This record gives sequence, structure tokens and C-alpha cells, in this order.
Amino acid sequence: MTGGRGPDSCIDAVGLEAHGSGSIGALYDKGKTSLMLATDRLEALREAILACGKGGVVSVPGVYGGYLDKVPMGAAFAKGLTMRMGQTHVHRYMPKLLALIDNGSIDPSFVISHRVPLSEAPSAYRMFLDKQDNCTKVVMRP
Repeated sequence: MTGGRGPDSCIDAVGLEAHGSGSIGALYDKGKTSLMLATDRLEALREAILACGKGGVVSVPGVYGGYLDKVPMGAAFAKGLTMRMGQTHVHRYMPKLLALIDNGSIDPSFVISHRVPLSEAPSAYRMFLDKQDNCTKVVMRP
């Protein structure tokens, strides 16, 4: 899609809970977290840095909690990437987004895959965690 150039920006919205599979980095992360030698899995961050095109921006709203290793900083440096991170400024964007939803300009409901009563919270969380039944977002009703 980019002619081999890579995207102008990449987003790691997952953070420390990334569950990569098949790569050496994902196996490394799983081993370290299993042995309680690390708290964070960096697969999404590594992929964002490696995929991003030269002069691009890697945005990290995904939460990280500990010390990170095996981050391809050499690739980020060589590409001249800008890294932006931090918690999303919810109060800044919420009024505008709610207005767009209220007036019908956007409909975010496409991300909801399941609706369950609050009493099913434990099983719904397990379904989400285990990536069962194409679960992406659960809305719980009290």
C-alpha cells in the first residue's frame, strides 16, 4: 500500500498487554513475563517501530509499566522517527467526540462484538482475554 516506503505513522494502542505469536520477540517477552523478570510485552511497539516509514511518527497511547528491553532503538534512530506517548487527553477530546456521536456523524458501535449482563463479567473477560468468538469489545449491562 505504501510502495515499500512504510506508513507515515503507526500506533501502538495495546501497550504492555500485547500478545504476539510466532516471532522471537514474542517468545522472549512471554518467557520474561512468565518468569516474572518483566511486566511488559513489547511486540506491538517493536512492530510499530519496524513498520513505520522514514521520518514517520510512532504514537504510543498503549500503557507500559516497567523497564523495557529489546526495543529497536537503532531502527527508530536510523529512520528519524518521532515517538509520541502518554495517556490520551480524554477530557480534551470527549466533548467533541460525544457531539459527533449525538449528531450521527460517527457511530462507534462497530467495535462492540458482545453485549452481556454484568453477572457474566468473569466469563466475558475470559472470552476477551482468550480471543474467543471473535470478541473485540464487550458492553456489560447492570
